[in-house]
Amino acid sequence: MPEPERRDIEIKIGRLGNLEILLILPSIMLIMAFLLDSPSDVLHGLYKMIISPDVLLTDYLEIGGIGATFFNASILAFTNIFIIYKLKLKVNGALIAAIFTIIGFSFLGKNIFNVWPMYLGGYLYVKYQKIEFKNILVIIMFSTALAPVTSELAFGLNTSLWISLPVGIIFGIFCGFIITPLSSHMNRLHDGYNLYNIGFTAGLLGTLINSLLKSFGVNIKQQQILSTEYDLILKLFLTGFFIIIIIVGFIINRKSFKGYTKILNFSGRLVSDYTQLVGYGLTFVNMGIMGLVSMFYVIALNVTFNGPIVGAIFTIVGFAAFGKHPRNTIPIMIGVLICGFVTIFDTQSTIVIMAGLFGTTLAPLAGKYGIFVGLMAGFIHLTMVMNIGIIHGGINLYNNGFSGGLVAAILFPLLNSIKKGD
Repeated sequence: MPEPERRDIEIKIGRLGNLEILLILPSIMLIMAFLLDSPSDVLHGLYKMIISPDVLLTDYLEIGGIGATFFNASILAFTNIFIIYKLKLKVNGALIAAIFTIIGFSFLGKNIFNVWPMYLGGYLYVKYQKIEFKNILVIIMFSTALAPVTSELAFGLNTSLWISLPVGIIFGIFCGFIITPLSSHMNRLHDGYNLYNIGFTAGLLGTLINSLLKSFGVNIKQQQILSTEYDLILKLFLTGFFIIIIIVGFIINRKSFKGYTKILNFSGRLVSDYTQLVGYGLTFVNMGIMGLVSMFYVIALNVTFNGPIVGAIFTIVGFAAFGKHPRNTIPIMIGVLICGFVTIFDTQSTIVIMAGLFGTTLAPLAGKYGIFVGLMAGFIHLTMVMNIGIIHGGINLYNNGFSGGLVAAILFPLLNSIKKGD
């Protein structure tokens, strides 16, 4: 195929085709929601999810059931894809990562009520700064890491809803308003070696909010609510989708996997947008492969699939368009496992499995400095993430992004200085 013609196809895909491709997952989930549960069960489960505490770890599959969880995820995905469409944004790696992260965390903390105050806060920010909302959309989508702030204050203050509901919404708006200017400065601390930069920012902001609330006698209790009954359904669902996305990528890439190994040569450091670097077809192939790699990691450890694990897998899949690939993520996963085996942590616990999956936020370190550094980063990350949640009380859903930011901020300058010394 001539180069100009191939470019025309890529442009068309970028403007519209990828939006249609992104609709595949929420469409499947919406259909499955009503195949697996009745409409009344879906609505009742959704209500339970909205009013429940959403701090880490809250598995919506256990709170509301699989139908309500799938419905919640599909509605959030459809709404955000519609916003992208209305703003006439070209689908890129960052937007793909944001969409899949929202879908993932729709299984463990984000719902159709608690995310929107952040969007309103972002809207007020762009009006104040006199800029366009599309310039900060990705940041605002990721800022929903702090969605539990809204839920916790709206429904967890043990006071009248006439008081608590506005308080929760106002705090959410506040988070959405200030997170954009904060995030741009936080990236400098880790120099792009932590892919979940907003998670790092949200961790600091969540620590501030948690400290303020404690000062007024409001103590947020962390929890661990996990499901066990949907293991087989989730495995079949995920496997089927990842195979579909690989086939889609294969077709877009002119029915070939040619060029895929090029992805493995990128460090993944921010900003590594694979849709621009290797094209949409190979990006989708990488997403599907990373989904299967993540599943194998969990299955190999004989761990039951639940909401948080599904959330972690979808997040990896999203960031497989924006920095992650097998070469720079597997060392991190193995490093976490090694740490689990030689320390007091249970390698089969959900929180350790999540650390192995979400810990791939540090993939750029392995991509830049090699396998040994990746192993070391994963090892350190687990020790950090297992102890850091207490300071923000679980209201930052991207706890691993917070931990990863700190690990990267420590390791990157040391590694850089050693390299220069050589």
